[in-house]
Amino acid sequence: MRQIVAVFLVFVLWHPLQAQPFKRAITTILKPARVFDGFAVHENWLVAVRDSLVVFAGAANQAPTFTDSLVTLELQGMTLCPGFIEGHSHILLHAYNETSWDDQVLREPRAERIARATVHLQKTLAAGFTTIRDLGTEGSLYDDVGLKQSIEKGIITGPRMIVAGRALVATGSYGPKSAVSELDVPKGAEEADGVDVLIRAVRDQIGKGADLVKVYADYRWGLGGEARATYSLDELKRIVETARSSGRATVAHASTVEGMRRAILAGVETIEHGDAGTPELFKLMVERGTALCPTIAAGDAISQYRGWQKRLQPEPKRLQEKRVSVKAALDAGVTICFGGDVGVFPHGENAREMELMVEYGMKPLDVLRSATSINARVFHIENKVGSIKAGLLADIVVIKGDPTQNIGAVRAVQLVMKNGIIVR
Repeated sequence: MRQIVAVFLVFVLWHPLQAQPFKRAITTILKPARVFDGFAVHENWLVAVRDSLVVFAGAANQAPTFTDSLVTLELQGMTLCPGFIEGHSHILLHAYNETSWDDQVLREPRAERIARATVHLQKTLAAGFTTIRDLGTEGSLYDDVGLKQSIEKGIITGPRMIVAGRALVATGSYGPKSAVSELDVPKGAEEADGVDVLIRAVRDQIGKGADLVKVYADYRWGLGGEARATYSLDELKRIVETARSSGRATVAHASTVEGMRRAILAGVETIEHGDAGTPELFKLMVERGTALCPTIAAGDAISQYRGWQKRLQPEPKRLQEKRVSVKAALDAGVTICFGGDVGVFPHGENAREMELMVEYGMKPLDVLRSATSINARVFHIENKVGSIKAGLLADIVVIKGDPTQNIGAVRAVQLVMKNGIIVR
């Protein structure tokens, strides 16, 4: 018996080590009804994936002969798309109708927030979003950097992350705020003012792992609680200049005319929200190459949290004005990024923004472009993801139906692939 056991153990331990050098490459062939490659829709295409890359995407009758082992997936009636890119996420927040923003920042332990975030990341990836731009930890320091690194190490499952760390706010402008003036409570972002201090803060955030810098160009600190510009134009220019010298972009939360104007002139790459945008501002954005991430779904969700019964009651004034500004941006030809400010509403429900973008006047095909190739280009990752093309990473989502005709089909996710690995 001892001899039998010894022979068995030698076989188990030795055989896999000997077999590995002779392992043959495996090519996965995906055959959907149609392929949206990030730009256009193609029928009778197939996509071949080997290891982490797309090795062929094109007409089936032009495909090369693959000599390695093949796995073929017949995806009848389905649409293959590049993995979607979420442009405005807060992975360390959860829906405000569950817990208020103030209470999340002040009362939830960071361990709880990180635990929630790991679940949020899984739900986001399962919904077909293989990359996210996370724009601020809202009081959770640089935990987004740690989450990103944990995904890269394979410790947890989630999309690849582009992270902003703490974000920058003018002193006195941001929350949470205490009713007792002597009591200094933790803030949801990093307070910094003046050119020298801001340069140091930007460099510190970069050193701690931020992939980009987010700045609040305005916030609700007006005399009557209304949104007003925060940083001066010179301060914003120095933030952008410092970040750019390291190869990093700056993005700006801006919802007022003056906040947007200063941020655009300073050279930020994207305006987040842009609620009060005017035709003149949007013309300036086109001239400067500034993109807009309108985050329609956040305002829609907050209005419902405040009691608005969607489709049963007229839209609140805030949403009516949002429709006007989005239309003005579209008419001006502004580059529109996809990003819903998810975290205000549940993670995994990212498709809400896609549906609302169509409702606000965009064509489904243009929305899909925003969520793939356009976001990839604006975020400087088009050489890795955002389109279905040989040589790019195999980030793929397969959808039942045709989202170019009915954008709601993006919810019917059948398969998700990240880096060539099927994760759903």
